[in-house]
Amino acid sequence: MSTAAAELKWFKSTYSGDEGGQCVEVAACPHADTVHVRDSKNPEGPTFMVRPQAWSAFAGFAAT
Repeated sequence: MSTAAAELKWFKSTYSGDEGGQCVEVAACPHADTVHVRDSKNPEGPTFMVRPQAWSAFAGFAAT
């Protein structure tokens, strides 16, 4: 993980419980205009980045 990604402030969904399971975390990086996404069970693992508009569209679709 790059230094920039290591410095991100990650947030887990309030819908995620402590039982494990399928959880993701997200972190916004306003300087790079990206939203980073990772598996909360594997914080040192791979991440992927999307533009804020793409994340907003996904989150809106997932909430329905």
